[in-house]
Amino acid sequence: MDEVKYSVVVPVYNRPQELRELLQSLVAQHYKHFEVIVVEDGSTVSSRDVVDAFRDKLNISYYVKPNTGPGPSRNFGFQQAQGKYLVMFDSDCILPTSYFDAVERFLQQHPVDAWGGPDRGHASFSAAQQAMAYTMSSVLTTGGIRGGKKHLGWFQPRSFNMGISAAACKVTGGFQFARLAEDIEFSIRLRRAGFASALISDAFVYHKRRTSFSQFFKQVSNFGRGRVRVSRKFPDEEKIAHWFPLVFTLGGLAIPVLAVMHSPAGLVVALLYAFYFATIFFHALATTRSVAVAALSIPAAAIQLTGYGLGFLAEKVKTYMQKPADYNRY
Repeated sequence: MDEVKYSVVVPVYNRPQELRELLQSLVAQHYKHFEVIVVEDGSTVSSRDVVDAFRDKLNISYYVKPNTGPGPSRNFGFQQAQGKYLVMFDSDCILPTSYFDAVERFLQQHPVDAWGGPDRGHASFSAAQQAMAYTMSSVLTTGGIRGGKKHLGWFQPRSFNMGISAAACKVTGGFQFARLAEDIEFSIRLRRAGFASALISDAFVYHKRRTSFSQFFKQVSNFGRGRVRVSRKFPDEEKIAHWFPLVFTLGGLAIPVLAVMHSPAGLVVALLYAFYFATIFFHALATTRSVAVAALSIPAAAIQLTGYGLGFLAEKVKTYMQKPADYNRY
């Protein structure tokens, strides 16, 4: 058996077909010194048959546990890992064949204890999925914080594409949140513990995300809720930028109200939103080279910002209504 340097940990919940595509992309890796640990997190639709089909192609193990969320499931996988580095992917990711080559090159020149990489849309994805991939990585919507641009300072990895050293995991104890921003909370503790992190731009993944805008709305709403939960634990980590989606949402709701009031401000706000969406369209067109994807990037961006903003607002209200002793009941 090849030496194991990297342990790939994948929690999965009712997504056997997506897992199959991820495992196929792992088989195709040029670099082979890794193991794969699949943790079935209380699924009602098993991935066992999918894993069994890859046992002669990958160094793979499969575990079934009660549903506890992605954080504890990754921790469970870490406990089974043999590698020097622990690598996390969401089950709906597909890797380019050079993913581990890129990681190896980078770590040889810049040893770090944590890293993350960007996500992209794949040509095989639907136009809507490519639009969602664009908006989740665009500087115009997320500010490029998910690896969509060159990053200065300490990079905050996200668990859809994240690696850490086994030593850093041991010191920090892994994930503490079960779900909703569990990777942000973990990254903050890694930084505060003094571990170095970096963005590896060439270590990207193709991230399918959700298949419909309604599912996407629910996902980004949870992102907004998760950001507030992180702020409860680390109040000094809340930034003005985290409020932008809520401001965007409230501004959009204000447009019809101002129109009814015949306020000139309504026209000004509407023009600002029209300019913003036009900018997104042309930037998405230049990025994806697809008119269909660029057009769908407009509703995708609106859903992303509105969903995040409403989730953020709901969790803020919940925070003010809760007793401080209840804040950490995640």
